[in-house]
Amino acid sequence: MFNDIGPLEVVALIVLAVLVFGPDKLPKLIQDVTRTIRKIREFSESAKADIRDELGPEFKDFEFEDLNPKTFIRKQLDNDELGLKEIRNGFDLKKEMAEVTDAVHGRESESPATPSGGSVDMTKKREKLDLAKDERPPFDADAT
Repeated sequence: MFNDIGPLEVVALIVLAVLVFGPDKLPKLIQDVTRTIRKIREFSESAKADIRDELGPEFKDFEFEDLNPKTFIRKQLDNDELGLKEIRNGFDLKKEMAEVTDAVHGRESESPATPSGGSVDMTKKREKLDLAKDERPPFDADAT
């Protein structure tokens, strides 16, 4: 919770608290604050228990931290019932992007497969359009 507060800042907060509240009232104030925090924690824990009871036995392992999207996705990826790790490991974004850029620039790529699974051969496409080697295919501004 207070990971980014340094020791100098803590000392400054203590000195400020002593100056504002005085050394006589400070211990009582600290007790009141800790008591309030404890009551808030007890209230939130009882609310969580009530919600779990209302959800029923199907959600007995439900954790409220799972409602955080990052935690939920991380837990689902670790579970791997759907085989998501295989899909994630089989997808190489750099390779796919290189193939797309090669296809756009008309160069031969290292791998003839496109992301959709077909093959791209720019020389055959040029022959279909009866284009010279240096001539570009027609550009349709309405299609883009």
